[in-house]
Amino acid sequence: MKALRFAARSLVRQPARAALGVLGVAAVGALLLDMLMLSNGLVVSMRDLLDRYGWDIRVAGGDLPLQGPRIRHASTTADTIANLPSVRAALLFRIADARIDRPNVGPLTAQLVGVEVRSAPGRGVVRTSPPWTIVSGRDIGSAAGDVVINQPLASASHIAPGSILTMRVSCVAEREALPPTTLHVTGLAEFPFSGVNEYVVGGTLGTLKTACGGNVVDEVDLLLVTSTGDADGAAAAIRAAGLGVNAMTNDEVVGRFQQAGFSYFRQISSVLTAVTVSFAVLLITVLLTVSVNQRLGEIAALRALGLSRSRVVKDVLSESVLIVGTGGLLSLPLGWLLAAGLDNILKAMPGVPAELHFFVLEREALAVHLALLVLTALLAAAYPMRIVSTLPIAATLRDEVIG
Repeated sequence: MKALRFAARSLVRQPARAALGVLGVAAVGALLLDMLMLSNGLVVSMRDLLDRYGWDIRVAGGDLPLQGPRIRHASTTADTIANLPSVRAALLFRIADARIDRPNVGPLTAQLVGVEVRSAPGRGVVRTSPPWTIVSGRDIGSAAGDVVINQPLASASHIAPGSILTMRVSCVAEREALPPTTLHVTGLAEFPFSGVNEYVVGGTLGTLKTACGGNVVDEVDLLLVTSTGDADGAAAAIRAAGLGVNAMTNDEVVGRFQQAGFSYFRQISSVLTAVTVSFAVLLITVLLTVSVNQRLGEIAALRALGLSRSRVVKDVLSESVLIVGTGGLLSLPLGWLLAAGLDNILKAMPGVPAELHFFVLEREALAVHLALLVLTALLAAAYPMRIVSTLPIAATLRDEVIG
């Protein structure tokens, strides 16, 4: 404690240098925290999105959901999966392109999502959640033509719950000409996998088929499955059923995405973390070395008066701890604000879900952040401590008097 108080007085005597060190560590620490949040943020956020509605298995026609061919004979496939002993329910998921005409304004391009739940008879009531969250109004019911829309579409088309939505749906070909369909908007919803500026409409699969004028084959883009508790066993049972589909648990989906692209962010994070720590060590080392060199006469006089070598070494280490510790505390709110701004910029890219976050704060990230700051304080103080520990007292005092 004595060493800390002495180091605090030394820093107060040099306010400009102390402020420079604290601000430098705060800036570097904020960037360091953001890089640690980025290294695993996408993985954590993606897993949260996949687990949010209770569907723990994704069944697709290709290697990754929504990135391969559609699942053919969807109704039969869904019924077969729903009747497996390890499965509670299956949800058919189909996406169709749509165009919403607006009077005196250009049309809007949107997506119509159709869902339908299948469960085995005799298993009681199976409560499942559609892949969206109601914000206002109510969810879709069993009535044909009931839909929910997301907030961007409501703002752009000036539609509220209770309004009528008129749209043209393309279910087979991009330039398919179908008559307009009138839908009843029951509520506003958040679609977790929709982009920031994407317009989405959600309804039943029957509503989608009606909007397509019956011109739609029995295919879906994805099957969502909820298991009875053993997701791995249920996925294995689906694959063994010989349905020609690929069943993946949520953990497997995250692992596939991590191999496909998420590792890029972790590599960038590792490189920038090493750079920021090196810069912080260099900055504090230079500041402490300059401070020590300017006080060599004072340190030598204190040694001559009986101050031990370990005490002056502790003083230098305490200065490093105070600078890094104060800057580290300031880096937490700065890093959080910077991460929020960068996250909004990155989520504006096309195809990025609005609910997906690139920067996620975890306990592990905070622990690594603290450990790296402690390491920075120790490494930065190493050279100045060596200077004061090997300082020749008599020669330094003589040079001080002559100078």
